[in-house]
Amino acid sequence: MQFSMLVPVALGGACGAVLRHLAVMALGGPWAVAAVNVLGSFLIGLAWVALAGRDMTSALLITGLLGGFTTFSAFSLDTVKLIGAGRLAEAALYVLVSVFLSLAAVALGTTIARSLA
Repeated sequence: MQFSMLVPVALGGACGAVLRHLAVMALGGPWAVAAVNVLGSFLIGLAWVALAGRDMTSALLITGLLGGFTTFSAFSLDTVKLIGAGRLAEAALYVLVSVFLSLAAVALGTTIARSLA
């Protein structure tokens, strides 16, 4: 990665992290993180197709904004917390919903973006 790409990645990442924080504050709990991951996965699918070959914009929006917005590290921590609290069934459901809906959202986003191109 070129040094010039670090500024858009950093700016996008900061904005994405703030948006994630606001979403979690508004929705609460680990399910807010799941919602953020599914939405972010859909948007990253759209952006990946729409921004192909646009390095600076891609760095800002995909790596930065959506990378900061989607939260699989927070997802993992919330899963461990649910397991630690003895909420095993909820932890398993949380993992399944987060992973499979996020994958489906990326596929849907790429399909929609390709159909619009």
